[in-house]
Amino acid sequence: QVQLVESGGGLVQPGGSLRLSCTASGSIFTTYVMRWYRQAPGKQRELVASITNGGSTNYADFVKGRFTISRNNAKNTVYLQMNSLKPEDTAGYCCNADLIVSRTWSRADYWGQGTQVTVSS
Repeated sequence: QVQLVESGGGLVQPGGSLRLSCTASGSIFTTYVMRWYRQAPGKQRELVASITNGGSTNYADFVKGRFTISRNNAKNTVYLQMNSLKPEDTAGYCCNADLIVSRTWSRADYWGQGTQVTVSS
């Protein structure tokens, strides 16, 4: 069984920073791409950033220059450093991992439960 658990969300003022973490645990053989998504009330879920196990990254245009995704492969953990936060960044943020389960050798996407980020003065 595989679990993804996020942490680090909260309330921050505009211009502030937060760092999200997401750790995958369980019977994991290897983890490929890890991603952060977000969804605001009444809006569709959108991809924020992704990172491969080799460290290649991609960002949505609306976070380029402000957010940084990184990972620790040994810990199966992905991070999202969010700087210069704006009210429009308010959303539930969740992580996603493309991985292989060691007991079954099956490859699938797993999702965390999400963490809320609220940017408000």
